[in-house]
Amino acid sequence: MAEIVQQRIEDRIPELEQLERVGLFTKKEVKTIIKRITALEYKLHRLIVTKDDFIAYIQYEINILELVKKRRACIRYSHKKEEIDFAIIHRINSVFRRATNKWKNDVQLWLSHVAFCKKWASKGQLSKVFSALLAIHPDKPALWIMAAKMELEERRSFDNARHLFLRALRFHPGNKKVYQEYFRMELLHCEKLRKKKEGLEKAQIDTSEFEYSPEILSGKLAMVVYEDAKDKNKEAEFIISLLNIACIFDFIKDFQESILQDLKTNFLDDSATWDFLARRELEAPVTGQELQTAKMRALEVNRREEQCCQMYDKGLERLNTEPMWTYYVAFCLERVKRKTNVQELKDKRQERLMGVLRRAHDSSLLKEDYYKNWLQILLSSGDTESATEIAMAVTQRFSQSVSVWSLALQTLMQLGRDDVGPLFQDALTHIHPKESLPIWQLQVQWSIANQKPEEIEAMFKRGLLSAVADVAMEMKECYLDWSYSTGGYKKARKTFTSLHDSRPLSKLLFTRMILIEKEQESPRMNYLRDYYERALQEFGSSDEDLWLQYIQEEMGPLGQLENCGKIHWRAMKFLEGESVERFTTKYTLLQTGHLGIH
Repeated sequence: MAEIVQQRIEDRIPELEQLERVGLFTKKEVKTIIKRITALEYKLHRLIVTKDDFIAYIQYEINILELVKKRRACIRYSHKKEEIDFAIIHRINSVFRRATNKWKNDVQLWLSHVAFCKKWASKGQLSKVFSALLAIHPDKPALWIMAAKMELEERRSFDNARHLFLRALRFHPGNKKVYQEYFRMELLHCEKLRKKKEGLEKAQIDTSEFEYSPEILSGKLAMVVYEDAKDKNKEAEFIISLLNIACIFDFIKDFQESILQDLKTNFLDDSATWDFLARRELEAPVTGQELQTAKMRALEVNRREEQCCQMYDKGLERLNTEPMWTYYVAFCLERVKRKTNVQELKDKRQERLMGVLRRAHDSSLLKEDYYKNWLQILLSSGDTESATEIAMAVTQRFSQSVSVWSLALQTLMQLGRDDVGPLFQDALTHIHPKESLPIWQLQVQWSIANQKPEEIEAMFKRGLLSAVADVAMEMKECYLDWSYSTGGYKKARKTFTSLHDSRPLSKLLFTRMILIEKEQESPRMNYLRDYYERALQEFGSSDEDLWLQYIQEEMGPLGQLENCGKIHWRAMKFLEGESVERFTTKYTLLQTGHLGIH
């Protein structure tokens, strides 16, 4: 190993001598580089080599390269690049190849090599890296697309890019993203050739010696890609994505119209088609004279939005489905959220949205998510009767949804309804117990605000019996807080005494009681010790902060300093795993006054 490392260092001596001779580095800096490189080389030749060793080596070499570049600019020296810069680049590429051969499946490592080649190496080297990468990872469409774009952008080779896309489609027949990028590339190629030809013709240069196939110039090759993509993917959204790409290029209007006719002929049973056709009405060119005032422009916008809605209604005649209504409602919501200073347009948009929401609801095809928007609008407009009706109706349709019950109960609570109480029990009956915590939290909030103390206490006791640990623990914490706020310290302590032996228990229950005790005029240290001891029985094996808080309590004015050592000894005995190390570190900081535990 030592001989190999020594040979590699000796091979670098001419390069380092050049760096010193031309004034890019000093003699001292060259010695430092040799020392650092020797250490890095030894790491690469150990029996067990890690990826980090290779990355550290590469990063150091790149840092040298960056420094050489900056110093060249500083002293305005541009010679000897082959002996210095290219030698470093060649060596980095060599180390990258060794690393990627060893960790072939690490795509990020490959991409780091690609990024380096883009910045420093030749374009030919970049192609070689991608060839090796695709030979090992042909199952990743994104890499094929990246390689094709590299050929297109870095090497200006449309033929190589096309070849890569065709190979990608052999490995991934029907892949939508590959087809989209291939289609875009063919249209870009076509546009570039057309511009080049136009430029030559303007300069009155004979174009006969250049090959400009009419089929390529008219976009026929892109049409072939489109037809193949359409055969492999018969989905409206995919065809729409290709049409959107085609619409970027003005020279293929006939082609765009052909794709649009395909949509209208073959994909009318897909709601995405109707959504696309409806939204196109917003982009229709303005006819007649220019619109001068804000009101005239608002009227024109309203007219177009009405046309969009007519198209959605036409789609609903053919497809009365939830996805169709979802597109329709989403469109109306988008328009309502758009800013306008014309009140008439605002009112019209809201009226339109409310009508669509009502129709979708009456058809039992309104998506769950949109009920929240609907209720918010009803509440903000003061329509409490409709808000109550919808809140009750939605719980019937989505009776097992926690979010729906939460939304309905919050709405009814906000409206100050008296009949909310029985609905909490209905909700808990219908939803899965493991998901019931939000309902219990709402019930606590409502009960405290609206019920008598004995009814509230009965509600808490029902919650304590829950088989779901999260619910039972939450109810204990809320019960303790409520007891303290309504009955003071004595009631809180009585409640805590009734709860501390029944599992499940949360750390928050104990810490809350500790805070309550410390809020009193004369806190009792024997009570505090009892709370800490009970908490440590439950959480002492993993919670180092609890032990530290206990120690800090004994270090305070109420505690006894001699107990700190005993607690520390017990903590070291009880804590497990990494928490022991964390405890030791924090305890040291606590002793030196650099840590405060809350």
